[in-house]
Amino acid sequence: MTKELFGTDGIRGIPGTYPLDDATLYGVARSLGKYLLKIDPKPRVLIGMDTRESGPHIASQLAAGLADDGVEFLSAGVISTPGVACLVRQKKFSAGMVISASHNPFHDNGVKLFAGTGMKFPDEVEEHLEIEIHEHKGRETAPHGVPVPVDRSLDEEYLEYLRGRIIPGAKFAGMKLVLDCANGAASQLGPALFRSLGADVIAIHDQPNGRNINDGCGSLHPEHLREKVLATHAALGVAFDGDADRAMFVSASGQHIDGDGVLLAAARYLKSAGQLHGGRVIGTTMANLGLERILESEGLSLARMPVGDRYVLEEMLRSGANLGGEQSGHIIFLDDATTGDGLLTALKIACLVALRGPLDDLVRGLKVYPQTIVNVKVKSKPPLESLPLVSAAIDKATKTLGAAGRVVVRYSGTEPKARVMVEAEHAEDVTLWAETLASAIRSAIGA
Repeated sequence: MTKELFGTDGIRGIPGTYPLDDATLYGVARSLGKYLLKIDPKPRVLIGMDTRESGPHIASQLAAGLADDGVEFLSAGVISTPGVACLVRQKKFSAGMVISASHNPFHDNGVKLFAGTGMKFPDEVEEHLEIEIHEHKGRETAPHGVPVPVDRSLDEEYLEYLRGRIIPGAKFAGMKLVLDCANGAASQLGPALFRSLGADVIAIHDQPNGRNINDGCGSLHPEHLREKVLATHAALGVAFDGDADRAMFVSASGQHIDGDGVLLAAARYLKSAGQLHGGRVIGTTMANLGLERILESEGLSLARMPVGDRYVLEEMLRSGANLGGEQSGHIIFLDDATTGDGLLTALKIACLVALRGPLDDLVRGLKVYPQTIVNVKVKSKPPLESLPLVSAAIDKATKTLGAAGRVVVRYSGTEPKARVMVEAEHAEDVTLWAETLASAIRSAIGA
């Protein structure tokens, strides 16, 4: 069965319209409640959200569905997505629901579901829930919001958990950090974490108003962070996205470090400490060729999975690897957490800077191959191999670039777009093949 509601990162849409209309939201909660009651006689669900103005209304509809199934629920209020995953696991909730659209603009929102393990539900469970959701929508029960009690003490429990993940010996006293909180879920959590550890924190974009989340700030706009790091002579800059499950970095010299650089720095440390399981790092098809080559030169390997942190995690669990992630900044330290956590990633990198010196040195030798990603709006998402023009263009680009480059063409899991990634030793080849492939897609299925 092909999932209609659940993409690679939950259910996404525009609040008030399908699939984030009240009836569907109510059905999501009813279907989850019924599923949980089959495996737990007294299920408890934790609800959290980012700072979008639509969050409280969505929470009230989800809570109504849970209540009508007799499922107990509690809200952590505004908290990061990985914060909910952590608390669900630590406090033995049956499931977690996060209301967020991650790095998208404020007018989008979404619902992410976590099992009691702190991991996303597997595909077969999401498929089962979809069937139940559509059945509920056909019933007479009218959706209705209910109050959602918030327990603010959960913030401190999450922060205490993070503080327990510090690399032994790391000291933050006197370290100047700049945190770009994206006017999102990290706005209070991020500064509170590092100030409690003694760091000198400069927070920017930490005044959410419901509409400014990700607005020209955060992980998609590291240029503002770079300016602040250089102006304040900070040791490190960190940019989160709206729900703080990813983190990007700026070094003291102003160098932008993405998830590939984080994986390299972390892999080097874990290898030196004898803690990198199997000498293996799990990445995705988007990981830069430069990361793969420098890991190989240091006796390590990179395994590539489809885009999506759930697929990275699945391979980590299957193979026993304990480090994986995405170029976009979702990094999974499996010895510490079951999901990508921007605050945890920031903590680990800050620890390494405190212990081993500037971030520039931690990623030294990483040659970043020219790479571009072109997004093409599409009217449908048929299999790419079923489109002769597109398939032929992909084959030609792949054969022409050979070992000196890579081509990845895939559909977005959350938007009506095809993403074209081309990477090569020479920038002119990147530009040529990216536009060739994008043009083929526009001709075949462009919106």
